[in-house]
Amino acid sequence: MDGFAGEIIEISGIVQGVGFRPFVYRLALRLGLDGTVSNAGGRVLIHAGGPRAGLDAFAAALTAEAPPLARIERVERHPAALPEPGFRIVESGAGTVSIGVVPDVATCPACLAEIADPKARRLRYAFTNCTDCGPRFSIVAGLPYDRPATTMAGFAMCPACRAEYENPADRRFHAQPIACPDCGPRLWLEREGAKIASSDPILDAAELLRAGRILAVKGIGGFHIACDATNPEAVALLRTRKHRPTKPLAVMADLATAHRLCVINPDEEAALRAPAAPILLLPMRPDAGLAPGLAPGQSHLGLMLPYTPLHHLLLEATGCPLVMTSGNRSSAPQIFRNEEARTGLAGIVDAFLMHDRPIARRLDDSVARFAAGRLRVMRRGRGLAPLPLALPEDFADAPPVLAMGGELKSALCLTHGARALLSHHLGDLDEPATGDAFETALADYSALFSHVPQVIAADLHPDYRASRLAAARAEARGLPLESVQHHHAHIAAAMAESGWRRADGKVVGIALDGLGLGEDGTVWGAEVLLCDYRKSHRIARLSPIPLAGGDAASREPWRVLLAHLDRALGRAAVDGDAQLAALFAGKPVPTLRAMMDKGLNAPRASSAGRLFDAVAALLGLAPDRLSHEGEAAMALEAVAAGDAAPYPFDIRTQGDLIEIDPAPLWRALRADLAAARPRADMTAAFHAGLADAFVLVAARAAEEAGTRAVAVSGGVFQNARLLEETAARLGARGLTPLIPAEVPANDGGLAFGQAVVAAARHMA
Repeated sequence: MDGFAGEIIEISGIVQGVGFRPFVYRLALRLGLDGTVSNAGGRVLIHAGGPRAGLDAFAAALTAEAPPLARIERVERHPAALPEPGFRIVESGAGTVSIGVVPDVATCPACLAEIADPKARRLRYAFTNCTDCGPRFSIVAGLPYDRPATTMAGFAMCPACRAEYENPADRRFHAQPIACPDCGPRLWLEREGAKIASSDPILDAAELLRAGRILAVKGIGGFHIACDATNPEAVALLRTRKHRPTKPLAVMADLATAHRLCVINPDEEAALRAPAAPILLLPMRPDAGLAPGLAPGQSHLGLMLPYTPLHHLLLEATGCPLVMTSGNRSSAPQIFRNEEARTGLAGIVDAFLMHDRPIARRLDDSVARFAAGRLRVMRRGRGLAPLPLALPEDFADAPPVLAMGGELKSALCLTHGARALLSHHLGDLDEPATGDAFETALADYSALFSHVPQVIAADLHPDYRASRLAAARAEARGLPLESVQHHHAHIAAAMAESGWRRADGKVVGIALDGLGLGEDGTVWGAEVLLCDYRKSHRIARLSPIPLAGGDAASREPWRVLLAHLDRALGRAAVDGDAQLAALFAGKPVPTLRAMMDKGLNAPRASSAGRLFDAVAALLGLAPDRLSHEGEAAMALEAVAAGDAAPYPFDIRTQGDLIEIDPAPLWRALRADLAAARPRADMTAAFHAGLADAFVLVAARAAEEAGTRAVAVSGGVFQNARLLEETAARLGARGLTPLIPAEVPANDGGLAFGQAVVAAARHMA
């Protein structure tokens, strides 16, 4: 027929489990096209025929009107014979397993309206979902993503759900978690292992919460511990029972309440309401009416909106914002199985709001904040994992890599061609139970995504549990092991997320974090590097100080303060200053000084994280012993306000390195402390001074190297004020900052950086 043509259209990306085939079906009917649509591996294949103009409109609409959860990476069109008349959805074809699975998705407006509709058969049903929302990754047991390969396999669909599931025009067409009160999962309330008789467990749970009780609530990726966020006694009791004295607690609230609790701009509201529904760090309003113990000493609150029907119904019934913190004992992994919750949370919670839909894998909530003009992910979890990340275009032929990450905030990374799959947050591997969970996750990801690596990557530190696992796995499989220096991995992650190609050459990197083993065998943590993907060269560092007591110095900031003050002012000056000497009263100062003099359990480190600890200790913003990582640095950021002239640092060449010496900073701080300068000014001047010094050195290095790109990463850059000060100064010098956003700047992004370094080392 003149003017008619046939095509095969191949679409790659996140196009399965998102309602893409029924979308194609409806679009083809609208445009009067014939053909078929099917899944094949990680792609959607369309055989379409009709008028040429209709085919062009069809191809354009595939991208422009795609379902909200789809992420299209490539559309390829090839000539083909005209198809049979009509348009059909056909069964999935064989193919390779996709590296992408849709994350768990917050409840859509249509399902929210349905659970509130008195005429709907899913009225107040806590497991209502459709193709555009609901659980995904948390219920997947195998691929391809079909109901028998999910934890919904044990729930046989009733006739009404089956009819929706099989109707291409219905929004629940092939929605694998489809359910209703007649055939789906059920809720119950229990105490001490016995179910509590209840006609509506959500209403009864809400009554307990209003009465000041603490509940375990089973959600999508695991259990939360919940209590009334406006009740000081309930919050204090939760902290006591969980042994969590100061670490901030996340709060869940509806949108109207969220605006009363925090200052929220339009971009932040959009992030809260996005399908990922992360915890977002937001400035607290002083008159929010929240319990003061939620985020002691902090200016920001971790806030999220309800993201399941259960959460919506519970918040509505309770009528107040709720603490929703991870359901675990201190430092242990989040609990996600019912039996484990009954034993693991006993003594912490007063009752359990349970359900019988199994969870395939634990998924902590994602955490993010806005900084330097963009949403920055701090913890990648429920709602974000396992969305794939694009690698720079010249990594398309890279060998598949398995990267094992670091010791803290651990995550895995699998690569396949020009895509990388960075796992959800797995926790700190110095906790034995978390280490075991890490090994389980490694087996899970490898099997689920049929990943067969050709290279294994790990941190340079040989004693990290992840590094030992990587070495054993590489040896057992006869694979090359690439050890990647900690800060090189941080910078490489920023480069790769920014699309920096191998062919683009070197960048200067500013890596500021806690501690990481350097290539010279010493402890690094505040470095300026010159990097490409294959290797890095250290140009500058913060002047090192001894960490008296080793790991103890990371937990007790006064130890680091003593080392910094002794170095900058001299011991006689420290001991002779009554204000400074009072900071160390009752402390074993002579013993620590002897350790530092002899180098006994006092490794020298150039750590930005420990510098923050020491400044916080000087200004009375840190306890003698920290109760959680980052506590002192968070307090410094919370207090800083206004603009202040930067505190000075000395910059000089020492041997083959540039030293960024904070001694002038300590002299200025001592003078300002004696003059009772406001802490808000001093902390602002500290942030500005640190940014100033490192940008000055990076700018000189960039000029010498002939590059305009400066990558910025490391856990210290989770501090929004420092990041913004640094980015602004780089921009003012005409430099291009490469800053991670989707990949955490902290150690949760290490595996991504390790993966691209290892891949580059094994490419021509």
